[in-house]
Amino acid sequence: MDPIEPGTTAPEAPRAAETVEAAEGTRGGDGAGPSPAEAFDALYRHTAAALFRQTYLLTGRRALSREAVGKAFEQAWQRWPEVAVDRDPVGWVRAAAYEYAMSPWHRLRREHRHPDPPPEAPGPRALLDALLSLPPSYRRTLLLHDGVGLGLPETAAETEASTPAAAGRLVNARAAVAEQLPELAEPSTPDEQSALLHEHLGALALAQPASSLPVPDLIRTGSERKAQLWTRAAIAFTVLLIGLTLITLATAPTRYETPRSPGQRVEGVPPLGGPQKLTPTDKKLQKKLGSELGRGPGRLVPRAG
Repeated sequence: MDPIEPGTTAPEAPRAAETVEAAEGTRGGDGAGPSPAEAFDALYRHTAAALFRQTYLLTGRRALSREAVGKAFEQAWQRWPEVAVDRDPVGWVRAAAYEYAMSPWHRLRREHRHPDPPPEAPGPRALLDALLSLPPSYRRTLLLHDGVGLGLPETAAETEASTPAAAGRLVNARAAVAEQLPELAEPSTPDEQSALLHEHLGALALAQPASSLPVPDLIRTGSERKAQLWTRAAIAFTVLLIGLTLITLATAPTRYETPRSPGQRVEGVPPLGGPQKLTPTDKKLQKKLGSELGRGPGRLVPRAG
């Protein structure tokens, strides 16, 4: 099996049950299919090592690559009914591993902040440096197309890009890598360049040992334990929320009463002002004005001429 390509491409990828038969042989004539755990274990043994090598080419970090593969298979086991009937279970796990490995949040983690020491050989070191210098989307497109061997439409679909956009990324990525590795610029046709890149990427990936990956039993056990913890946490939060709601309903008043503020003595405030007391002169003027306004001015009565 190609060290960088875990199985066939997406259109011909086997289902989980077919992967079991391919990896372990047909189970006999009783017609009983493999159990979910057996199908998952077969898929893990079939793809985990290659996925580890691929994520290493994406990140340059072995510990992060192992963690990404473990997280991807934990998600696959949690959603196994969906993954088992997927037309490309290998691609499902691969996409989950790539997404986790290339998350920018890992830069904030001390253990994953810097890449591992590069290979000692000049050729593999230059190739890995060229890969890591590419933008993440270009790096992923180049690895899927020229490393894993997916077609351009499948590469575009897995990277969530249009086919023309994926083709542009692929051309630019090849040009950037060939600029740092002149031997990759020698082929005259794109197919020859793709084949040469596939050979170099496969050799670089094969040099990474995958013996430190956990066994599938630990992956399934860890996934089930995490699912149980999340379920218990959700139940506890729901119970707490219901309890707080009941306490609030029991202690809340049935009607609202405006609270009465206690009287307090306030100092430093001037007394309320009002009209000044009228003097005798003011009173006399007030009386005069009142009487004149009451009678009004004399009227002119017309006389007949």
